[in-house]
Amino acid sequence: MSNHKPYTSIIHNIGTFLTGDLATPLITADTLVSVDGMITYVGQAVDVDFSHADLLIDAKQSTVMPGLIDNHTHPTLGEYSPRSGNHNWIWHSLQGGVTTMISAGEVHVPGLPTDRLGTIAMAIAAQRSFSNARPSGIKMEAGAPLLNDEFSDQDFAEMVAQGINQLGEVGIGPVKSVSRAAELVKMARKHGMTSITHTGGPSISTSQSMGAEEILEIAPDIIGHINGGYTALAPSQIRCLCEGCLGALEIVHNGNEFAAVTTLNYAREMNQLDRIVIGTDSPAGCGVPALGMLRAIALLSSFGDVPPEKAVCFATGNTAKVRKLNRGILGVGREADILIACGPLGGAQPSVLGSFSSGDLPSITSILIDGRLVVRQSKNSPPPSVTPEITLRT
Repeated sequence: MSNHKPYTSIIHNIGTFLTGDLATPLITADTLVSVDGMITYVGQAVDVDFSHADLLIDAKQSTVMPGLIDNHTHPTLGEYSPRSGNHNWIWHSLQGGVTTMISAGEVHVPGLPTDRLGTIAMAIAAQRSFSNARPSGIKMEAGAPLLNDEFSDQDFAEMVAQGINQLGEVGIGPVKSVSRAAELVKMARKHGMTSITHTGGPSISTSQSMGAEEILEIAPDIIGHINGGYTALAPSQIRCLCEGCLGALEIVHNGNEFAAVTTLNYAREMNQLDRIVIGTDSPAGCGVPALGMLRAIALLSSFGDVPPEKAVCFATGNTAKVRKLNRGILGVGREADILIACGPLGGAQPSVLGSFSSGDLPSITSILIDGRLVVRQSKNSPPPSVTPEITLRT
């Protein structure tokens, strides 16, 4: 007989409920329940028994939304990044509302292997490391091998069997032939691996310039940093990619803001906002933007004139769908990775949605990962105008 006691978390008195789902980004609900890390109820408090809650949060009419998914990171192992000399960059990103990170390649590992076997081993080691120990509690989807000319169909099958679900940036690493890269991407896709390209001018010594012609031939699942990382393509090439490639359009914080809004405008013209995903592309020469995901949402909502509840979806549900993750949307059966937020103290707009649409950042007042409280008040976001009441019973 099992002695397991379910862990129940209840958030109630919610003022604004952002789902992360572009189809229904804003719903009327004042209560969310999770059990053992999975959302079991979204609706009204009148239908909920509060007596069994291990974690009870009175949101005080503030906003609930999914934890943010950073679609573009470059981890090594653990919290350290030699690229920025930062010893706790993942913790700082958590304080900016990020609960999941996706590796686009462990490219900053000192002495990164470039041979076939070493590349596979490095990817598996990174995947195992972050699976065994989550730095700061964040879910890091690590193990993203750069393409190698010697990769075979069997290599991709073996990597997938070992839990490797995505490629590192195509356009970085030893494969220089676009036709060979396209062949390898197609091979990886057959086994269920997600692909992402480097886009624009080169960023590090091992990357190459990748224009619309090259990316169209490769046909990736995600057009990585379409707004440049660092250097963006010309607007005509961005339009060409938006119209000619079916992949997701990744906008990153550490890129060109003008190109970001240009991409957004093209996607809106095509009625394809579901293709927009957001990342930071960090750590990088630009450093680690702890609030980079929030700032990208604010940029696209304010200068891009997108309703903020939809801009939030770019950093949550849209990415979850592309990456095949059971999170990023607040709904029954989804992982309970949740932010509670409010307008910043002294802000021109009192609400989270108003803050984003005016270019300000909200205050992150609580963060839950798998239904467990990991942050009471963000150390990096602005001071709050409202503080939730939190009761821990176990």
